[in-house]
Amino acid sequence: MEVIPAIDLLEGRCVRLYQGDYERSQVFSDNPVDVANQWVEQGATRLHIVDLDGAKTGKLVNLPAIEAIAQAVSLPIQVGGGVRDRSRVQQLLNIGVQRVILGTVAVEQPQLVQQLCQEFPEQIVIGIDARNGMVATRGWQETSEVFATQLAVQMQELGAAAIIYTDIHRDGTLSGPNIEALRSLAAKISIPIIASGGVSSVTDLLSLLALESQGVTGVIVGRALYTGDVSLTEALRAVGFGRIQDVGPNIDFSAFA
Repeated sequence: MEVIPAIDLLEGRCVRLYQGDYERSQVFSDNPVDVANQWVEQGATRLHIVDLDGAKTGKLVNLPAIEAIAQAVSLPIQVGGGVRDRSRVQQLLNIGVQRVILGTVAVEQPQLVQQLCQEFPEQIVIGIDARNGMVATRGWQETSEVFATQLAVQMQELGAAAIIYTDIHRDGTLSGPNIEALRSLAAKISIPIIASGGVSSVTDLLSLLALESQGVTGVIVGRALYTGDVSLTEALRAVGFGRIQDVGPNIDFSAFA
């Protein structure tokens, strides 16, 4: 199972939100490239980047920071947040992004998703952010009337390469992943699922690892890495994935808190 560090960008800085609340953000670094390089040094095999400003506005606000990260690291990166038309997908792929994450348009424009999946096979991933089982959109500011599992099935049929499932109530809380929801989702689709939200310990990662045979092939970890509750190198060893190497102590972000 792949452990993927998250880099959430707000006004060009690396932050973490609590349950998706923009008013409850914590800044961990003013230099996202430095953060990306440190995750690479610790053995990351992929980076997950979200343009939080873009998720709210529908524009790629943090494109300069994303491009700087793409140029600085040799790892595949996946990017989401504010990607709502073909031009933005192409723009991200042009700067070296491997996979583009679509969220709001999956609910509002499924035909566009189908077209993009056909044009960019294996490069379109769907981010499903759920609040009480219902899909949230537009930077989690709105809640649709679409069930998360229903959307996942539809997106699989349209050709999505994978589903990133985030439980909003768990995100940024260090309260553990929603295993039950992930198991339910895995029972309904066959494409890979990447879990997100709530991971607080290696124990949480091992509980997700138990779902690997059901299709949960990766997990995105954010706040727990930044607070030191989870060491990336230890996490990679625990799940048996990644470029494990001795890289010294865990990253200390205390100066940015």
